[in-house]
Amino acid sequence: MNKNPVTTIIPTPSAWKRTALVILGAVLFAVNLKTFVYTANLFPGGFSGLSLLIQRAVQKFLGFEIPYTLLYGILNAVPVYISFRFIGRNFTIFSLIMIVLSSVLTDFIPGITITDDILLCSVFGGILNGAAITLCLYADATSGGTDFIAIYFSEKTGRDMWNVIFAGNCVVLAAAGLLFGWEKALYSIIFQFASTQVLNLLYRRYQKVTMLIVTDKPDELYEIIHRTTNHDATKLEATGCYKKSDKTMLYTVVSGDEAGTLAKDLRRADPLAFVNVLRTQEVLGRFFTRPND
Repeated sequence: MNKNPVTTIIPTPSAWKRTALVILGAVLFAVNLKTFVYTANLFPGGFSGLSLLIQRAVQKFLGFEIPYTLLYGILNAVPVYISFRFIGRNFTIFSLIMIVLSSVLTDFIPGITITDDILLCSVFGGILNGAAITLCLYADATSGGTDFIAIYFSEKTGRDMWNVIFAGNCVVLAAAGLLFGWEKALYSIIFQFASTQVLNLLYRRYQKVTMLIVTDKPDELYEIIHRTTNHDATKLEATGCYKKSDKTMLYTVVSGDEAGTLAKDLRRADPLAFVNVLRTQEVLGRFFTRPND
């Protein structure tokens, strides 16, 4: 359902905006680790959780502490290469800013205790973690580690991979449960679940939606669809049952982050258009996704 790329509804943010979002995400990420995560001894998802697991295991069994920055940097070496090679150069550079800044801040900012309640730490820590990652994704960057992997496979397969990454994180939690007790591991699942739900709610680029548009101006609305999203559409002749009038229905599939703005543009061009937006589980065939730079 796609033509060759022309333009997209969501342009790449400016360098200044990307930098500001990445810095804000890094600060929020580090503060969350030094408050909710460290206070409750939780294990967040991805390589940050794996870094903490290794750090705590070495400290417990060998008696010395490895800096978080060193562990997080080593674990991200291969994903950074994959990102630079297959995803995008600028995307990788801004992601590296996030990785380095959040790691350094985690090692140097003091710990802050807001609450000792482990359930509250799990829920609100997960929410802040998801918000921090979302800020990076809006900057066309990532917090590193499994996020690189999720984005790589999302672009290759056209499917939302965040829940798959969540399943992979459960393996890390199983190891944490064996080493440090199952209570912390189980609460960490709540943390990761909350984080994943925030991501799914706020960042919808890799989600797909089907739009069914009943209109008297099919050609005009099709031009809007193609011009703003680079997606094609299928035109179906229909009949309005109430007035027995001839209608045209446009059928198209777009990314979740395009649907809201596109629907407004369509209604602006044809206030009488009937637009039905449906969540799409999977798309087979050619589907244009804006590449990372």
